[in-house]
Amino acid sequence: MWIYLLLLIVVAIILIISSISFVKFIHNFVDKYIKNKVLSWIISFIPLLLFVLGIFIDMANAIVVYINLIVIIWLTKLVFLIIKKLTKKEINKYIVLTIGILLSTIILINGYHNAYDVKETNYILYTEKDLGTDNFRIIQISDSHIGVTMDGKRFSNYMEEINKLNPDIVVLTGDFIDDNTSDEEMMEAASGLGKLKTKYGTYFVFGNHDKGYYSNRETKLREELKKNNVTILEDKCISITDKITIVGRQDKSVNNRVDVVKLTKDIDKDKYIIILDHQPNDYDNEKNSGADLVLSGHTHGGQLIPLGYFGLLLKANDRVYGIETRDKTTFIVNSGISDWEIKFKTGTKSEYGVIDIKNK
Repeated sequence: MWIYLLLLIVVAIILIISSISFVKFIHNFVDKYIKNKVLSWIISFIPLLLFVLGIFIDMANAIVVYINLIVIIWLTKLVFLIIKKLTKKEINKYIVLTIGILLSTIILINGYHNAYDVKETNYILYTEKDLGTDNFRIIQISDSHIGVTMDGKRFSNYMEEINKLNPDIVVLTGDFIDDNTSDEEMMEAASGLGKLKTKYGTYFVFGNHDKGYYSNRETKLREELKKNNVTILEDKCISITDKITIVGRQDKSVNNRVDVVKLTKDIDKDKYIIILDHQPNDYDNEKNSGADLVLSGHTHGGQLIPLGYFGLLLKANDRVYGIETRDKTTFIVNSGISDWEIKFKTGTKSEYGVIDIKNK
């Protein structure tokens, strides 16, 4: 907690210093062409006023845009300072500013596109265990946070796309909704899940946002999921075939969730064991539990560069995105089909996962 608070204080100080520097920089540029001190100062404050206005309209995204702009401009200045040292040539500081703004704009446009453009990500895994089939297909959906970049109707449309992939099972690894999701949006998205055509069902584990931080959505969510044939797994194991077992864990934020080794101790280890765990931060225990595959979300794939790396350094997550194998356990972290609050993904993409498991 104290580490996060310290980081927030550091970011606030950087923003204040950068804002003053940014205003002075624009003032010096404008003052060259407008020989009116008062007017040039007014113009130089316009970007800062736009940011303040953005705070009232959409605080999270206004802060993202502003921080991105400040950081890219400072990095651009650093690069050109190095070039100046190497070449001994003076570079016009206003050209540096223009390049920084252009780069920031390009990064944000690409990040906005990544947030809304959902990709299909494919994985092929092999096992020596008998699956009872040549290929077992899992579709993983995570972090839809219905109502941000993915409304209920759009989410429901993606379920029709997923049906064409002929999944054996569909798994939802948490944060289906959050506090800002309306009941109408939640119901429409859940009805989309009810249209899924799978061989062995649709399974859901809670994320840290699903139960709500300042509003209680849990009862309504449970009702809608069950109404649409979604099986909720809370520290529970289900054998979906005589060869394959799914284990759904409570989210890490739940104080009394069952230790994963204890949870899986009675499962026949000859079965292929799939664990669903929203937050990817219990890898050592899950590896020791005998799991073959662990599916998570939560990180949004890092969301914004370089936040994912901070999560690793602070040991909040064991992995930010993608696939890795530890001993005989494969771990996959999905970047999410949508976002929480922030409408940019500069460090990753929006996706749903298609995981094919085959016999060696």
